[in-house]
Amino acid sequence: MDTGKLLISVQSTLGIQPVSGAKITLRSTGDPTTILESFTTDSVGQSETIELKTPPLEYSMEPEQSQPYALYTIEVEAEAYAPVTINGIEVMPDETALQTVKMQPLADGGTEQNVVIDNNTLFEEYPSKMPEAEIKPTTGGGEIVLSRVVVPEIVVVHDGPPSDNTARNYYVPYAEYIKNVASSEIYATWPRETIKANVLAIMSFTLNRVYTEWYRNKSYDFTITSSTAYDHKWTYGRNIYQSISNVVDELLGMYLARPDVKQPILTQYCDGKMVSCPNWMTQWGSKYLGDQNYKAIDILRYYYGSNMYINEAEQIAGIPAAWPGYNLEVGAGGTKVKQMQEQLIAIAKAYPQIQVISADGIYGPKTEEAVKAFQRIFHLPVTGVVDYATWYKISQVYVGVTKIAELN
Repeated sequence: MDTGKLLISVQSTLGIQPVSGAKITLRSTGDPTTILESFTTDSVGQSETIELKTPPLEYSMEPEQSQPYALYTIEVEAEAYAPVTINGIEVMPDETALQTVKMQPLADGGTEQNVVIDNNTLFEEYPSKMPEAEIKPTTGGGEIVLSRVVVPEIVVVHDGPPSDNTARNYYVPYAEYIKNVASSEIYATWPRETIKANVLAIMSFTLNRVYTEWYRNKSYDFTITSSTAYDHKWTYGRNIYQSISNVVDELLGMYLARPDVKQPILTQYCDGKMVSCPNWMTQWGSKYLGDQNYKAIDILRYYYGSNMYINEAEQIAGIPAAWPGYNLEVGAGGTKVKQMQEQLIAIAKAYPQIQVISADGIYGPKTEEAVKAFQRIFHLPVTGVVDYATWYKISQVYVGVTKIAELN
């Protein structure tokens, strides 16, 4: 047996608000009668990082092996919130599984939740993707309704095939959606460049659905589905992985493009073992290329052709201001530093582990420590430098906590 780690964050469904003092009971999904750990969340709603037994690492390195992850169950209770049980949290060797628990306030009509996480698509057989044209027509059909590529703040996910009128629609932040899909469809133990290639393919496919308003033009009220026959595997309430999360944060505004084509490319793929898909990327094939030290763009070009390149969206919706284009660190100053400081001050009201600072526009040691605390809480590399990923994460959390403050 190898080991992996599990970190649990408990938040209110009303924005990005931590739930401190929540009681968490941890069990093995295969042995629900035995309690493995019991603990409570700290002032920022997080558990301690727990080391847990997993299957051997090699199980995730080749197909047709035994289940490559261990399954765990948590029960979460907190005063004034409805209890939540999550079954089937997937913990992989040498990786940190991040499980966010969203609790509904009783005063807001909250009811008990029992979440069951589906198996990864590489381990269980799901319906295979029905082929589509990678570029949608731009004349005659009227599908293109946006003049530019914009990363949406929210993706509306229909939890079933398009024709299932009983399936629920979920409103999911874009970055959370991409992290969920990637954690559902590849293994976090794979090479980083392989993860990047797959994340870029997922992002580009999703942004094509957004750009063309594919389902809304068919009179549906959602952006994308959770059906693998039509789109991607998305599972309500599932855990993600630190390695995958960091890649998504790093690539947040990116997508795949071809010369003289404005829309993001609908980059289709399959596992390459249970399902064959000529001219598409295969997930296992991308893993083997990553093993050979291929870069992400070279993996993508191997499958999609040499004229595929990485582009950046013109806007990330729901963000107060775009990244300045350079890192902010000790010694920096100006309006961008002041704006970032003002956002951290607002976030610190909900997350007291972040040191209170002054919005003076000067990036000094206190600002650096506040940034490091933010990075620790939100699972970013702890550098004290506001890079692309940290800038957008600060902005996202700021929008989340200030929206709730406005409601209150």
